Amino acid sequence: MDLLVTTIQSPSCAIEELAQEIARTLQVPLISRDRYSITALKNNYQVENIVVITKNGPIVHTLGGEYFFHLNMAELRIENLKNGKNDHMITAMSLSAGMSVLDCTLGLATDAIVASFIVGLTGKVIGIETSPILAFVASYGLQHFTHEKEDITKALRRIQVKSKHCHDVLINLPDNSFDVVFFDPMFRQPIYSSSNLKPLRYLADNSPIAESTFAEACRVARKRVVIKEASHNNEFDRLGITTICGGKYSSIQYGVIKVEN
Repeated sequence: MDLLVTTIQSPSCAIEELAQEIARTLQVPLISRDRYSITALKNNYQVENIVVITKNGPIVHTLGGEYFFHLNMAELRIENLKNGKNDHMITAMSLSAGMSVLDCTLGLATDAIVASFIVGLTGKVIGIETSPILAFVASYGLQHFTHEKEDITKALRRIQVKSKHCHDVLINLPDNSFDVVFFDPMFRQPIYSSSNLKPLRYLADNSPIAESTFAEACRVARKRVVIKEASHNNEFDRLGITTICGGKYSSIQYGVIKVEN
């Protein structure tokens, strides 16, 4: 893995302990920061990505910028839902309280947070992430980030994270074990207005969904398989998806397979 772990300069004991834990978890070198800059560390150790442990959690320095846990658009989307506005993902999932969601491409965890808010205390959201560093940052943030609104904090805490490839998880799940199986694969054609996605591109797996993985998702889903994709691509055609949800002028669409059991 093209990665190393370090800390802020003059770290506390707690930060040093967290850095040691993260380095062990990711199985990458832990380098003493001393007075080196991030650029100097990248040059000295010939790596492109560095995880810096700070008092607020891990920050990943990539060629595309800094990556750290934040709510992104989740907070705004939740507030819109509270105010009775439509969310295209929630509509595509036909999601309601008590349902279960398997998010096969957790990434920033934005969609998982919105889903967790909707399914509530009686529901379940599990997020799978292929990239170990993205899985770790998401898991840490979901367990430690505290929002001023308690219902949002509770939505974060309810999400479980698995650091695996989604295919390896799906093949070991029983038939009809989740109401919704969701994919948000990294867009092969970038949406350049989404600056929050730029660092993610250097860490995430941008492979398209394999047909075998899609077949497993259809087996595991009790109600729907939903795929989020950029508009005007051929992924829905490739996977045989004909039901499309989303705004007329939106750059994002949701392909829906309604599973018949």
